[in-house]
Amino acid sequence: MNFIDKLLNISRKNKSLLCIGLDPNPDLMPKVGILEFNKAIISSTCDLVCAYKPNLAFYEALGIEGLTILEKTLKYMPADIPIIGDAKRGDIGNTAKAYAKALFSTLGFDAATVNPYLGFDSIEPFISYQDKGVFILCRTSNRGASDFQDLHCTGGLSLYEMVAQKAKEWNIYGNVGLVVGATYPEELKRVRSICPKMCLLIPGIGAQGGDLALAVSYGVDAQGGKAIINVSRQVLYASREKDFAQAARNAAEKIRNQINSYLASRPKTK
Repeated sequence: MNFIDKLLNISRKNKSLLCIGLDPNPDLMPKVGILEFNKAIISSTCDLVCAYKPNLAFYEALGIEGLTILEKTLKYMPADIPIIGDAKRGDIGNTAKAYAKALFSTLGFDAATVNPYLGFDSIEPFISYQDKGVFILCRTSNRGASDFQDLHCTGGLSLYEMVAQKAKEWNIYGNVGLVVGATYPEELKRVRSICPKMCLLIPGIGAQGGDLALAVSYGVDAQGGKAIINVSRQVLYASREKDFAQAARNAAEKIRNQINSYLASRPKTK
């Protein structure tokens, strides 16, 4: 089963567009081991999500032990839930080929985030895994995103709009998506208009202050899907006490239900 089919299946089953970013920060966590923490979060939320998204930085920062924890976390995941490796890789073709192999073949992620700055040959090795999802950074959620992404290019388009157009051209296997932050709703709306049928990964809800209602309204496709709305800290650290797993579930369920409420109130398309 390819990434998109897997995503749509679990989204229907769990009635969810919610993705949880598994980004364990020992400074914010309750006093438990990271693997135990991850397993508890997964067990308490797996019926509420459409995906999980571990950010590799949080595991790489711990060295070999962290990579071992990541590997064991991936093995613990329910088989029907897609896992997005948030690695933001981007390098020359030969190196990109090794990165793609590491994320897709060695670690077994269903999808990955990639940086388009080096152009098509840096992304093609990822796209060539036709059953895997490839999310290209387009209009990111961070404050400094405008330093480059808003710059105007030839033809009057902003750089992020050019990225969206290129990604649409490169989507020959139907496995390319875009990362667009909820913190920039008008840009999200613009990207969706450029790429009406592509999958969007939408971070920035919760701690970063993105507007959930607008993320849903502007991010979903005409059928009310193909949007992965990521939340990390708001769910992971809902409690730092022994009840952290239940608190995480309560937070995830609340967000999932809010998303569905906003979906239900959208104008129906013909």
